[in-house]
Amino acid sequence: MAIHQRSRTWFSLLAVLLLAALQACSWLEVPTQPGAVLFQDDFSRTSSGWDRYRDAVYRSDYQDGSFRFEVLAPDADAWANPGLDFGDVRIEVDALKVEGPDDNRFGILCRYQDPLNFYFFLISSDGYVGIGLRKDGRATLLSADTMLPRDAVLQGSVANHLRADCFGSQLRLYVNGISVAEAQASEWARGDVGLLTGTGVQPGVVIDFDNFSVLQP
Repeated sequence: MAIHQRSRTWFSLLAVLLLAALQACSWLEVPTQPGAVLFQDDFSRTSSGWDRYRDAVYRSDYQDGSFRFEVLAPDADAWANPGLDFGDVRIEVDALKVEGPDDNRFGILCRYQDPLNFYFFLISSDGYVGIGLRKDGRATLLSADTMLPRDAVLQGSVANHLRADCFGSQLRLYVNGISVAEAQASEWARGDVGLLTGTGVQPGVVIDFDNFSVLQP
């Protein structure tokens, strides 16, 4: 009986010590308040984990405090991810066309599973927007049959602030604080986040992204 009592006493003491350690380490708790920052990157550190790539089709890399895509081929897409995993999120980023044609596409990814499966939120430098998914390697728009024009998009070589909400099956895109597109999809409940840039018939688009944030919705 004495042995069992000592065992119970030891386990009780261990539980008290563990609880005290968890209370002291509150920084380990996952933020749950709306607007709490889950991940943030101003791209000032080249070691923050984003995909850096270079070939004849596209380049993606850190560039002077931003993350830059150069898409060198026509009708091509390039994307990069930081290698994280989230459920419901609100993602925000600033995007600037540095050079190249206005007939382009660029924006945010959420619930990224692999190169063949993810959701995307896009605008173009000539003022169009759209939400869609890439599933089993095939891209499909969900917000409409085609990308649609929206006055909220600042055209040309001007910075736009993008926000993508991935909450349950609800997908919504904001440009410069204005809701411009929405869709519903339930293929994936969580996944990585990311950025995307693509070209139309003309190659040579260069897009810089900055001030990337993942927030609790």
